[in-house]
Amino acid sequence: MPLLRIAQDGPVTTLTIDRAETMNPLGAPGDGDEFTAVCNAINRDMGCRVVILTGAGRAFSAGGDVKAMRDKTGSFGGTAPAISDGYRNNIHLMLRALHGLRVPVIAAVNGPAIGLGCDVACLADIRIASESAKFGVTFLKLGIIPGDGGTWILPRVIGMSRAAELFYTGDVIDAATAKDWGLVSRVVAADALMDEARALAARIAAMPPHALRQSKMLLRQGQQISYDSALELAANTQAMMHTTADHAEGVAALIEKRGAVFTGE
Repeated sequence: MPLLRIAQDGPVTTLTIDRAETMNPLGAPGDGDEFTAVCNAINRDMGCRVVILTGAGRAFSAGGDVKAMRDKTGSFGGTAPAISDGYRNNIHLMLRALHGLRVPVIAAVNGPAIGLGCDVACLADIRIASESAKFGVTFLKLGIIPGDGGTWILPRVIGMSRAAELFYTGDVIDAATAKDWGLVSRVVAADALMDEARALAARIAAMPPHALRQSKMLLRQGQQISYDSALELAANTQAMMHTTADHAEGVAALIEKRGAVFTGE
């Protein structure tokens, strides 16, 4: 069965990790190819302006399949080089695909997001959590290291000291602590989570789609380049935006004191 359940509501695409009976483990053979195909399709679809990522049932994702680790099967089987390739050619494909989404991604974290599940949540641009959400990067408790890029992304989200504390202790934090640490933007009641995510997605989806995608690109690039380079990139990108019909619509709407309707032109 497919890993991802896909639902489209106008410009908003909701992806649900759909292995609820086992708390949505990730990394089974084929998961990387499925994520890649889905994310590539979203990037090609200019009608999609926002993605909501969530989990089915009571978990966002409990992470890698511990039973597969025990049994040395799937991505965790064979020699050390084979396991390395299992990460590169499957698990890392999934992460690269999600990181490569050009539209804003909201993670609606409905329950535990542990290990690989936490790494996936951290790849979203915005995270909101239900009161039952929990976060942890518990790799060391399994005698392994963070193998999913978490040592790159988590310090960028919550800072080096708190990231190191979570990695080195294997502690799991609750939603309130996650909000205090800046891991999530807000915490809401479990039954309000998807309504909050959809309302936020609707506000984002009302923005001009090309400028929205370019803004995400600038945010990403801004973490890697110098200030001077960021300014140069902004100048060139801004020049393109000034030539669009959406820019003209935005200016006209402001002057005329009405809501703008952006068409992606």
